[in-house]
Amino acid sequence: MKVEILADAEAVARRAAALIAASARESVAQCGRFALAISGGSTPLRMLRFLAEEEVPWTAVHLFQVDERVAPVGHPDRNLTQLSAGLLGAVPLPVEHLHAMPVDVVDLEEAAARYAEELREAAGSPAVLDLVHLGIGADGHTASLDPGDPALEVARADVTVAGPYQGRRRMTLTYPALDRARCILWVVTGSDKTLALERLRRGDPAIPAGRVRRDRAILLADADAAGSRVG
Repeated sequence: MKVEILADAEAVARRAAALIAASARESVAQCGRFALAISGGSTPLRMLRFLAEEEVPWTAVHLFQVDERVAPVGHPDRNLTQLSAGLLGAVPLPVEHLHAMPVDVVDLEEAAARYAEELREAAGSPAVLDLVHLGIGADGHTASLDPGDPALEVARADVTVAGPYQGRRRMTLTYPALDRARCILWVVTGSDKTLALERLRRGDPAIPAGRVRRDRAILLADADAAGSRVG
């Protein structure tokens, strides 16, 4: 895992946006498309706004969600609502290249299977995402792979439905889908993440984030999250 500790959350957001944009340009130049998956949570919004200002070949980008809360369309709990506010209204991403997780249906398991197929259609079989953005919670969760949830043990599907967490069921990419990605970009800010970040840097398998493949990972963290550890 490559680690960069930056001064503050704004610097992390700018750096993350620049790395995503550079990866997109390189991927499109080499193979004609860029498959990107973005996580939800409170940290990414600033990153998304900076990404909207970057030079990105949006017509060749396929944008996926890492995870999504089961909530109505437009609800503030939906990660898609944040994605729309921070990015989608400001960039020329083709409508058909936005792959929103279908969480507003009755049969969530069938919807997860359909989303996995959508992933394969855009990113190959098995699906290989070019870049996956991840965050970490204070409890060590990432995506919607939460401590103790059966989703942690899913090994034969790229997308699954997780149990209730903070009041919402969720749909999430699984470890197999994350681990095949060409690059994992961790974006971590805030002093409440210090202990979880320390465990992530150690690769502690006792937390969900610590089980994600590390050899293709870049970690961006601010000084608050890093605490006394710098570099």
